[in-house]
Amino acid sequence: MAAEPVVITGAGVHSAFGPGERPLLEGVFTGQHAFAPVTRFDTSRTRTAVAAVHEDGRGQPGQARVLTECARTALRTAGIEDASALPVLLGTKGDYHAVHTFWRDTVAGRRPDAAATAQSLPGQVVETVADALGLGRPRTAFTNACVAAADALVHACRLVGTGRAETVLCGGAYLVDPEVFGKFDQARALASDGRVRPFAKGRTGLLLGDGAAVFVVESAARARSRGAEPLAAVSGWALSGDAHHVVHPHPEGAGLAAAAEAALRMAGAEPGTVDYVNAHGTGTPLNDRAETKALRRVFGDHARRLPVSSTKSMTGHALEAAGALEAMICLLALREGIVPPTAGFTEPDPDCDLDVVCDGPRRLPLRRVLSLNSAFGGVNSALVLELP
Repeated sequence: MAAEPVVITGAGVHSAFGPGERPLLEGVFTGQHAFAPVTRFDTSRTRTAVAAVHEDGRGQPGQARVLTECARTALRTAGIEDASALPVLLGTKGDYHAVHTFWRDTVAGRRPDAAATAQSLPGQVVETVADALGLGRPRTAFTNACVAAADALVHACRLVGTGRAETVLCGGAYLVDPEVFGKFDQARALASDGRVRPFAKGRTGLLLGDGAAVFVVESAARARSRGAEPLAAVSGWALSGDAHHVVHPHPEGAGLAAAAEAALRMAGAEPGTVDYVNAHGTGTPLNDRAETKALRRVFGDHARRLPVSSTKSMTGHALEAAGALEAMICLLALREGIVPPTAGFTEPDPDCDLDVVCDGPRRLPLRRVLSLNSAFGGVNSALVLELP
């Protein structure tokens, strides 16, 4: 376990259902999905034209703006007025606007505007957020794809747990943009029928979704000293690598299982004490099969009785933000005593013989939950959240 217990005292979220936790509760926790035809950009030449996006009438949103809004909410709910000493760690791919400008100018034979291009870099997104809120240092961007935000949260917990920082702001964002959408579409990774069906037979792929979440993470002692009420405790965390394939998961889920086992050891938790797993659950044939094997390896016979769901079936895959968005969902699940369902589930897959929550939300007395994420390159993350 960490030398110093780590708690979350503030949180802000933005999802395809809208800004704030209330739209998320009314969507994910009732089994509603946010998928619709994309109008944010032209999809006339793509195979799939569906994603989970929140349109606010202002066009393609910027990650820095959404992260700043989430961070401001997190600081407010944590009761922190002076954030000048807080390090900030954020998962991000960088913003789309200047990337587009760079390629448009290059193709047209013009010299790209270096200053405009710099605004899109992942590190600059973090700097923009930090400057807007008067945050401290270090200011670090995590860019390792679908575990980026989880990685940011893990490193924040490490800083706090080892006493190198008392309080850290962390999280991540991804907003559906034409560049990444086009790449996933060309790779034929998007669900060909516009439906995400994690762990179900006949699943055809994932769909992308807007997501951002930011947390205030601090030591339990620091929270007590200033009278802050913890929202959840982060009792265990771990990262691992498959060293198997650049995009395919290890077929036995070895790396994901290793991360989950390490996180549970840190939490001092027996597998049978986990009440719910928020799975990576992308809805791709290879991922869901490998993740099932990982869960069976970690939980043994308990895996058949352990509620598992993939909330990507409703929010879409938020890529760099997935770990933070799903940690927020786990936090809400603990608070509300509700296991969110897996939407879109049709016929069970014999290769995914888990207790997939697919018949609507379940009310359960949740005490400890596990959130899992994986990324291209074989990177895996595991977070154990508990009631404080």
